[in-house]
Amino acid sequence: METSPSTAAPAAEVAKGERMAKVVYVLYLASFVVGVTLLVGVVIAYVYQRDVPEGLRTHFRLQIRTFWIGLLYLVAGGILSVIGVGVVLLLFVAVWLIVRCVKGLRHLDRREPYPNESTWLW
Repeated sequence: METSPSTAAPAAEVAKGERMAKVVYVLYLASFVVGVTLLVGVVIAYVYQRDVPEGLRTHFRLQIRTFWIGLLYLVAGGILSVIGVGVVLLLFVAVWLIVRCVKGLRHLDRREPYPNESTWLW
């Protein structure tokens, strides 16, 4: 049985969006080794967030917010490291990024929207 192009195209776009959301999560995790992958990931998230259903869009919004909030935490940690407190904040940022990515990948694999993409924590 053939599928009509009108029903196949949205399914293909959703599948591509899911793949790209996974790619962004992996790029964020890879940023511990190669930092530039974080920038590549946020660009991909900005590009793909417009053309996907709302449930999948929550993942891209989370990824974009993760980049900007993480950048804020990193700057604060860098400044505070002068007095020694920043090292703790920088360790927190590393754990925070890993938790957000793993949690996002888990929801994405289940094809669930991210439950609270506007949170500053997990």
